[in-house]
Amino acid sequence: MLASIGYAVAYTAVGLVLLALGYLALDLLTPGHLGRRIYEDRSVSAAIVLSAGFLAQGAIIFTTIWTNATAGFGQALLYTVVFGVLGVLLQAVAFLALDLLTPGKMGSLVTEVGFHPASLVSAAAQLSVAAIIVASIWP
Repeated sequence: MLASIGYAVAYTAVGLVLLALGYLALDLLTPGHLGRRIYEDRSVSAAIVLSAGFLAQGAIIFTTIWTNATAGFGQALLYTVVFGVLGVLLQAVAFLALDLLTPGKMGSLVTEVGFHPASLVSAAAQLSVAAIIVASIWP
């Protein structure tokens, strides 16, 4: 049981770092400080996009751990880091591609104080990218 507790702590620490990395990437892609947009300005759109990013990243992290756990702790942890970072990068690419394909500036649209439908489109893109990555993970 102690080994499992240690694994849980290690995976959680890596997962939190990957979630923070995803947050920082989205913060770079949007104008202003993302945390202030959500917590001070109360931007529903920004909260939707960040929430989808967290759920997407969580799905990738869960899948890498779940599918690689029998390969050994070191390999499973490595898969988690690699696919987690890949998820952050590909979600950023999807955000930028969506920005090129749609009118307006995606970063500005998804950080408006009020609800903007672009936040749902961006959230769906993030979840879709995560689903593709999840489907590609194999031990």
